[in-house]
Amino acid sequence: MERAQERTAVGPAERPTAADTASADRPGTANTGSVDRTSTAKAHAAERSGALEIDLELLVHGVGGTTPEKMLDDPRTVRITGDDTAAVFRRAEDVDAESRPGDYRDRPVPEAYVWCNLTSGNASRALWLLLLPFMVVNLAHWMRPAAQDRPRTVRCYGLLVRLAGLTLTVLLVAAACEVALDLAAWQCAGVTACAGRHSWLGLLSPADGGWWSAPGRRLALAALVPTALTALLWYLSHRTWSAYESTRPLVHDPEPGHTSLGSPGFWYGRRLVARLRAAHTAAGLLTVAAAVLAPAAAFDRRRGGPAALDTAGWLLTGALVAGVLAVVWVVCRRGRSENHLDQELDRRLVRRLPLAALALLLLVTVDAGWSRPGWHSVGRLAGDTTFGGLVLSQGVLVIVLAAVAHDLHRRTPDARAAMRGLGGPAVALLGCALGGVISGGVAQRVSDWLDGTGTSIAGPPVLLTWQASVIPPVLGVLLTAVAWLSWRTSRLSRAERTAVALGRPGEPEDAARSRRIARVRAMAVLTDRTPLVVTVLCAATLVLGAGALAGALATGKTPDAAAGPAHTLAHGAAQSSQALGSWLVGLGFILFVTWGRRAYKDPSARRTIGILWDVGTFWPRAAHPFAPPCYAERAVPDLTWRMDTWTRRTGGRLVLSGHSQGSVLAAAAAWQLTPAVRRRVALLTYGSPLERLYGRWFPAHFGPAELGSLHREVACWRNLYRLTDPIGGPVRISDGDGPAVDHPPLKDPLAYGRTPGHPLPAPILGHSDYQADPVLAAERERLLARLRPELPGQRPQPGG
Repeated sequence: MERAQERTAVGPAERPTAADTASADRPGTANTGSVDRTSTAKAHAAERSGALEIDLELLVHGVGGTTPEKMLDDPRTVRITGDDTAAVFRRAEDVDAESRPGDYRDRPVPEAYVWCNLTSGNASRALWLLLLPFMVVNLAHWMRPAAQDRPRTVRCYGLLVRLAGLTLTVLLVAAACEVALDLAAWQCAGVTACAGRHSWLGLLSPADGGWWSAPGRRLALAALVPTALTALLWYLSHRTWSAYESTRPLVHDPEPGHTSLGSPGFWYGRRLVARLRAAHTAAGLLTVAAAVLAPAAAFDRRRGGPAALDTAGWLLTGALVAGVLAVVWVVCRRGRSENHLDQELDRRLVRRLPLAALALLLLVTVDAGWSRPGWHSVGRLAGDTTFGGLVLSQGVLVIVLAAVAHDLHRRTPDARAAMRGLGGPAVALLGCALGGVISGGVAQRVSDWLDGTGTSIAGPPVLLTWQASVIPPVLGVLLTAVAWLSWRTSRLSRAERTAVALGRPGEPEDAARSRRIARVRAMAVLTDRTPLVVTVLCAATLVLGAGALAGALATGKTPDAAAGPAHTLAHGAAQSSQALGSWLVGLGFILFVTWGRRAYKDPSARRTIGILWDVGTFWPRAAHPFAPPCYAERAVPDLTWRMDTWTRRTGGRLVLSGHSQGSVLAAAAAWQLTPAVRRRVALLTYGSPLERLYGRWFPAHFGPAELGSLHREVACWRNLYRLTDPIGGPVRISDGDGPAVDHPPLKDPLAYGRTPGHPLPAPILGHSDYQADPVLAAERERLLARLRPELPGQRPQPGG
């Protein structure tokens, strides 16, 4: 009777529209679309008769991915809705479950949402590892502390991260300019000894006297390399947006005072991504234009060349400054629009900014290619000022960002927040440092490769050389932190042996078994040490980066002959560190390529790389448009549409069951539901990083207040975890008068020794195979009983 009253109360505004029905049958489901439409018609008929009583369990897998056959424990599965990228599956026998509600009165209909192809379905995506600095900076945007009634400070935080992301784009394009324009075209091609060792530079060598041998023309031709890099970044950003992030979310009215993850426009950043993509693309092209224009304009002013060239140089310089101001204005002018679904694009001025920058670059290359008698390439291009200014501006931005984050954390303290609210600035610093280290290491490695003797060319700017020298000390700090963590883990493992023995009373002691369980538990605790490791790494990076900047300003690449022995010794150590750093960068690049090729052939390696992106690309691209794509902008709308249309169509209740990263997607999708639908949803999470990782590192979105509101708004919530799980943990939310959200830690292994139920040694499951624990099935039954209080609970089986 209660169900019938609920269905009668549904007004016209709540019934599925034609768009909703069309969205339920996504492209790529032609083989199952007719089956789904038939079952839908039968379900509507059953609903009109008032006889429908059915529940659904929607399973969402975690990191690494899986198959629908494994999730549903049945070799015969059918795709209900979705495409080859992400889809919902059922067992073949459950396809028409809505037309047979009597067969499912004592159990829910299982469905599996498979989204692994969003992150690890293509081997070429392994090369997205090269976009790691952009992804790290983008994460910093979402790590701000929780803030109440501080909108201006929050906007200031987002603006600072966007500016840091812009400097990172300029830095990496400038590094490409340094390699192609300065080291190859200007220095090596201009020296006969260096160009003679590399036949591919013969076209540019002045010894041949060819048309391209003029310095300006060499620079114009070499500019194709950083221009192609910028175009490639633009293409990847545009292509991945079209493939992954263009899914239209479910439209609903914003809820006052609700968490931002429940905002209608949170998972649809179409306008901001397009805006930032235009600005960053223009910034990259303007960086290339500046690298070509600066030496030509400096020569014209120094030698008093033709007045026409000097005037053209000033005009181009003015246009370049205007373009830079336009890019900064576009980045600063607008942030994310989350309170409403913003489907508009910016005006043509913003969208045409890259074309204007490209036109300016073409004019600059034409100007540089003009004949300038007496112009010869000597020394290196003026890159010290450029890279020094970039590093200094990044340092200032990170320091101001830390001050803003500290103010937000101080006004809304959170004891569990990582690094006392400074996680965002720390990650932004690591992203900028990673870009600087890659730039310096690649420039030094290319310089060593081009200049076999080490005497024919001047090499990269001093600052990049010093940045390459930072790599070995940073690795030394990391190794020291790893050694300290290993020592702490060993001590904790010895302490855990006592806890393992006390947890198995009455069973004979097995020393090897106890040591193995204790070690796994101790290793799982390492996740909670991550903030400390990041703090040490950031402190070392800040000190070493400041030292590199100071060393670049104070010394040149070669020691002064009049300097004392201490200075000579320090410079010799710096040179050794620089050489080692350049080789380490080359080794790292080889490892990247090797890993990518292995991922092409080895599915397990592809799955490993997919795990990295499952964790790092959950968040939308809010600060950097060239970061890897956000899979949640497809997965969360998929889950929301499925839950909303199914509950409205059938009037049933739903158990949303998420493992690991799937629990994060489940929580995000539950926040996107309307309150009426959310009250029909029970949440079952296991191996969940919701509080342990996301709550600590992203307190503004998964903090105690946000998780508490989710608990109050869904029908019920139960969370399972193990002490041996390095990822999952408790969510630390009480349920008032009812049962707590967190179940006591599950037994792992299920049996300590050999038992009648486990005659062979039970494995230590850790983060996997939660479905194998009988507690999960029991907790699902309890959630169903709480969802349907009008029905009696399942009668316990004998011996169960």
